[in-house]
Amino acid sequence: MAETADRVDLGGSLRALRRHADLSQRELADLAGVPQATLARIESGRSGDVRFRTVERLVRAAGGRVAIGIPSDQPGDRTCDQPGDHTCDQPGDDRVPEVVPVPGVPHDVLRDEAGRRYPAHLDAWEVHGPRDWPGAWWAGWWNLPPQHWPRRLPAATYELSRERRDRRRWGERIRREVTVRRVTDDGLPGTCWRFVAELPDGRLVGELRAHERDPRLLYGDLIDAGEREIVLDGVLVAGPCRLLGIGRRLVAALTAEMERAGIRVAHAVADFSGVDLLLACGYRIEGRGHYAMRLDRAWLGAALLPGPAPLQP
Repeated sequence: MAETADRVDLGGSLRALRRHADLSQRELADLAGVPQATLARIESGRSGDVRFRTVERLVRAAGGRVAIGIPSDQPGDRTCDQPGDHTCDQPGDDRVPEVVPVPGVPHDVLRDEAGRRYPAHLDAWEVHGPRDWPGAWWAGWWNLPPQHWPRRLPAATYELSRERRDRRRWGERIRREVTVRRVTDDGLPGTCWRFVAELPDGRLVGELRAHERDPRLLYGDLIDAGEREIVLDGVLVAGPCRLLGIGRRLVAALTAEMERAGIRVAHAVADFSGVDLLLACGYRIEGRGHYAMRLDRAWLGAALLPGPAPLQP
């Protein structure tokens, strides 16, 4: 008889559940009371017919649910698709609530040098250069040619530290969820430009402010009367959210808005990491020298105070 349902990838499902629960093979096996060797054979596809009770214990230990039902288009099937309809929760109803699919393991296609999969609960990625590999201690210090690298780069690597893994996954979530927009309804003058980077709950994680400048104030009648320039006042990103590309997205939004407004030139003064950010966004360092200057009214007041009278010979 022909098989009427798609074959379930049990090994892939268990790896995905382990990743979602952040459990190693040993940890899941201990929670489920199943030998680790059994779990390893199931995940690698080398196990034959697996006992249903074993699968159920593994799935439940990883926080999942085993559901058995019939296709939704069968006669007599009822669905709870209306808001506020709780008939599915009535006692005696043997249907299982909807089960949300678990995202697969993103690095499941990667293999180590022995042809084995990387642990599902870890974060693994391909290594294209020294900066992709934590073991390349020289990556941040010297720009060495490949023939002079102290160690050979692996094809892929992974992160063992849970703290760093959590931080990496948190950063990936922030990258996906953050949105950048221009603020036009906060009472600012039309020549003031403000962009914000915010999360779905409204929390701000970044801000850019700029203003328009009439170049005729600098160059006089040499400039057309209708020409405008932008002065970038500053880009600020929350400390935990730095190095996630948010500052670059804010600058890119400013550039796109300048193009729509027909403004070609933007000026900025930056230091340290701000210089690297603007260079990566297409800005160029001008030849003219700039000086960092500061006004402190306390200094000014001290300079104006009368000093002691000079001694007479």
